[in-house]
Amino acid sequence: MALAKLDVVVLDCPDPRALAGFYAGVLDGTVEGDEEWVTLKVPGGPELAFQRAPGFVPPEWPAADRSQQFHLDLTVPDLDAAEEGVLELGARPLDTADRSRSFRVYADPAGHPFCLCAC
Repeated sequence: MALAKLDVVVLDCPDPRALAGFYAGVLDGTVEGDEEWVTLKVPGGPELAFQRAPGFVPPEWPAADRSQQFHLDLTVPDLDAAEEGVLELGARPLDTADRSRSFRVYADPAGHPFCLCAC
């Protein structure tokens, strides 16, 4: 029997509303909250939350001294189309060396790594 139930994944960032807007564009969700805490309600999926973190220092990928800590894997039916969309929304590619893999690595506008993964 589980001791707890996962409620929400929270990402620290300098501008919660802006980062929630980015992920709303990627995941098609509804943004709710204030300047300190914003929740993204995703249709048919778990919520994401974004918390203002003064002095936020984004992770670097790959870097042992500024580790990514965690990342999101987002499944997509078409890697090329999804890549075009996330780049238009403000993501930046982190690893473009091997385009034959079933995943691609990006940073969101606050610098958190995430992967688009072929489903």
